[in-house]
Amino acid sequence: PGDGGGLDGGTARRRGVLAETADLLTDLVVADARTVAFVRSRRAAETVAGMTRSALSEVDGSLPGRVAAYRAGYLAYERRSLEAALNDGSLVGLAATTALELGVDVSGLDAVLIAGWPGTRASLWQQAGRAGRAGQDSLAVLVASDNPLDSYLVQHPEAIFRQPVEATVLDPDNPYVLAPHLCAAAAERPLTEADAAVFGPSTEDVLATLEHRRLLRRRVKAETTWHWTKRERPTDLADLRGSGGVVSLVEVGTGRVLGTVDGVRAHSTAHEGAVYVHQGDTFLIESLDLDEGVAMALPGAPEYFTTAREVSTLRVLEETESVKWGEARLAFGTVEVVSQVVGYLKRALRSGEVLGDVPLDLPERRLRTRSVWWTLPDEAVAAAGVAVADAPGAAHAAEHASIGILPLVASCDRWDIGGLSTVLHPDTGLLTVFVHDGHPGGAGFAERGFHAARSWLTATRETIASCPCRDGCPSCVQSPKCGNGNEPLDKAGAVRLLDALLADAV
Repeated sequence: PGDGGGLDGGTARRRGVLAETADLLTDLVVADARTVAFVRSRRAAETVAGMTRSALSEVDGSLPGRVAAYRAGYLAYERRSLEAALNDGSLVGLAATTALELGVDVSGLDAVLIAGWPGTRASLWQQAGRAGRAGQDSLAVLVASDNPLDSYLVQHPEAIFRQPVEATVLDPDNPYVLAPHLCAAAAERPLTEADAAVFGPSTEDVLATLEHRRLLRRRVKAETTWHWTKRERPTDLADLRGSGGVVSLVEVGTGRVLGTVDGVRAHSTAHEGAVYVHQGDTFLIESLDLDEGVAMALPGAPEYFTTAREVSTLRVLEETESVKWGEARLAFGTVEVVSQVVGYLKRALRSGEVLGDVPLDLPERRLRTRSVWWTLPDEAVAAAGVAVADAPGAAHAAEHASIGILPLVASCDRWDIGGLSTVLHPDTGLLTVFVHDGHPGGAGFAERGFHAARSWLTATRETIASCPCRDGCPSCVQSPKCGNGNEPLDKAGAVRLLDALLADAV
């Protein structure tokens, strides 16, 4: 709950970014302006398309059929059909995830809507650049959401317009990054030893792993070459990215494949009881078999949507860098995160009110990745004016805001990273806040946070302190992906902890 501008119906809460985007998309479709609304998730694509169709049905009964959703997880023929319909004018409005951002031949749009900061300036300009025909005016609109980074950017537009496109950060020796690139290269043309040398010192070991998995085949003739062995494109094989394979969503009774989801995402979106939406049709997941890679779905029309509850623990495996900031300490290294979906919430479609909490018992998932973390001793916490009883909420709030603001300095999205906070971590013995990469082996985001820690955490502190809400809201310390239901959170305590952390920052 926040107070201030952009209120809906006089309540102390900003109107949702998806509702705002759907309203704009409705107006543009009525004006016959070919428009793509870029959203941040698969569910959001279905939601915006559905809200827009509903609004259009009250204007002209022929218009709802000219709006669709476009996202990853659709079958290839569905995506090609949607692209063709948008190009020939059969479709006027499309609510799309970033599956449409790159590598798809859709151009000459009249307008682009961007629902929430897309994560990087590169993505912003890539999406906005979809609008425009030769010599014609076009429109690109960024609809700010109520998360900390969007709030910061609204207050600091120079961070968008006066800054260059971000430098991409990654670890090229990370086998989870290197493997799919080697496969993609080999699919274009057999790799040679000279090619392999360009990819760095880890290439030999990764090539051996890919051979063992029978994804590449080595041939030794006049020179050694590696050949792609599959009929599928490397980009179609999700398990190359360390996601645990692909789960197919199959309709009960007909056997029709509705779509696919990667193995990791299946834990939170295709579990038993989950609500799954496909082009406006709603299904309930009857069962999930991770070993077979199949989720069975029944048609249904529940008046709720579902969100998974997940718990995590984290263990420090290796500390590679650290710096002292007075009594505070900042570190970077390798960690293991153990996560488990333990239940899901049923939430009312319109209000988001929690209608029920259903337990689940899905298997644990282990992620070895990179993390940045900071610690404060008890004396510094007390000196900052944070009581013992308030410290868990203060650390938790600081963690959420830190995750939300990290994309300001690293080319990532908040969904690419995770975090954990505790007043007494077993590996540090102190109050500790972790922010880690969400990719196996790391992706360079946490490392960038470590090296830009002062500017990152200063912006985090400023975002929390300048938010007009009283106790915390989605624009500062609440997180849409919190496995603890955003409890406990202490906004004022988070500011005090960050003040103590930054007092001697270098």
